[in-house]
Amino acid sequence: MFKKFTPSTDIAGQTPPKSSVQRSIRAAVLQQWKIGLETLEEIWPKKETLIHVKCREHISIYSVQNVPLFFQHFDGPFYPTLRLLHQYPFILPKVGVDRGAIRFLLAGAPMMCPGLTSAGGYLPPPEEALPKGTAVAVHAEGKEHAVGIGITTLGTEDMRKLNKDVAVEIVTHLGDDLWALQTL
Repeated sequence: MFKKFTPSTDIAGQTPPKSSVQRSIRAAVLQQWKIGLETLEEIWPKKETLIHVKCREHISIYSVQNVPLFFQHFDGPFYPTLRLLHQYPFILPKVGVDRGAIRFLLAGAPMMCPGLTSAGGYLPPPEEALPKGTAVAVHAEGKEHAVGIGITTLGTEDMRKLNKDVAVEIVTHLGDDLWALQTL
């Protein structure tokens, strides 16, 4: 999603949303992420103005004090930036890939089921199963922090049963142009 993203050419404009829109964004973030109100207040204080950065291909980046915090594609879910996910690793559910999938992940390729179900991979236990369409933090075997953020194309139990096809579509990863964008 952020391949060849250049702020000078890909950003169409920056505007602060109305306060009613900011309230609805707050509510949506609280519903989608595994955080409480006090954590959201740390990330995005109520007194701070949120800036909506409109980009090409219907991507919206939301920033506070020129620091990108989260983004959205069309009217899809809100994804935290990787920098924010590194500060608050509990925001999204975790999946893990084995060592063999790391180079493909860093190239932005979708993660396949065998990379998640192999010995080095990780899927949540059956009692914490994730449905299709869930935003997840993708961790690599042997690494502390998430190396990508994606959205599941199958439920985690289906990933275990099928063990083939695309499991997670990557939306941002370490080294892409959103990672390089530290301020707007």
